[in-house]
Amino acid sequence: MYCIHMSTMSKMKTFRACQHLIKSLFNEQVFRTPLLRRGPGQRNYSAAKETFAVMYTEHGEPGKVLEGKILPLPDTVGPEEVFIRLLSAPVNPADINMIEGTYPVKPVLPTIVGNEGVGEVLEVGASVTTLRQGDWVLPDTPGWGTWREYAISPAKEFRKIPNDIPVASAAMLSVNPCTAYRMLTDFVDLQQGDTVVQNGANSAAGQAVIQIAAARKINTINIVRNRPEIENLKTQLKDLGATHVVTEEFCRTPAMKELLKSIPTPRLALNCVGGKSSTELMRLLANQGVMVTYGGMSKQPITVPTGVMIFKEIKLVGYWMTEWTNRNKGSPLRDKMFDDLCDLIRDCRMVPPPCQLTPLRNFQSAIAQSAEKFSGRKQLLQMNCISAD
Repeated sequence: MYCIHMSTMSKMKTFRACQHLIKSLFNEQVFRTPLLRRGPGQRNYSAAKETFAVMYTEHGEPGKVLEGKILPLPDTVGPEEVFIRLLSAPVNPADINMIEGTYPVKPVLPTIVGNEGVGEVLEVGASVTTLRQGDWVLPDTPGWGTWREYAISPAKEFRKIPNDIPVASAAMLSVNPCTAYRMLTDFVDLQQGDTVVQNGANSAAGQAVIQIAAARKINTINIVRNRPEIENLKTQLKDLGATHVVTEEFCRTPAMKELLKSIPTPRLALNCVGGKSSTELMRLLANQGVMVTYGGMSKQPITVPTGVMIFKEIKLVGYWMTEWTNRNKGSPLRDKMFDDLCDLIRDCRMVPPPCQLTPLRNFQSAIAQSAEKFSGRKQLLQMNCISAD
């Protein structure tokens, strides 16, 4: 079920410019803004007095501890506050980990779920000068709680972003694309023609790495788990700009050595898996190469071969987007990062991963489907949206 937001002709022209590529990659029209129109009995937003929100009061399995609740909204918008209508929010692994209580960020309970998402400003307080009605915003605080329909919060809690990009791109902008951008920028001075190797290449972050690297004319070797539809996955990632896509099993064959002869040896490795997969990445690195670890999907420790550590003099570092953001809230580097990423989106050189849209009130279905093995689709919650049919 998909909805289209017919806000301005210029916005639709931007979307049309990317439509052909999007259809060829995913055969889905999920990258436009949802049509926000009233259903039977639904209040006009200017009169909204309550909001649906997904909450939990204790940590545990999402299927057991999450509840959908109707919460009252304040009667007025304070001088320093803004009234936000949430448009869309993804289901991220960090959201699940926070619900389970295994994530480093632990909000005070009870709390509303959701670290990432995009909203539209409906009303601003009398003293607010940084935002105005119609602006799109991202929460600037980890664990802010995006799985809700409306919110009235201090304006300082939000970051303004352009509203001329597809809503799916905006909703998934602040975590994975930013993580990919920083890892490709901060650890190795990569030049055109250099090579990056990564595992978990079909993840949302991995797909962002492929596209940013391609825009910078950097080669990528992309390692994925074998699966029944492996050739389809390889085609999808190559359409995004991947240089090579290989399975973990292929990495341990003589054919991998031949592949490495065709491009420069990787100077940077990006690890989101851990375990044996991370060991393979280290073996593929050039002398004095760097491996950045930003995830541990296998839940296995990183084992470092002594010879690789000593004789290749590789470096191992960790990266966490939340910590970088906390250190760089007002940094020009952060402004440039968002500007660069939005430019790539407008140029259709960065598209979000394939998505499945689910109404917010069907959140349990989205969570269940996000846990399916090899699903290949990101779950994207849609707020205030009914069928366009």
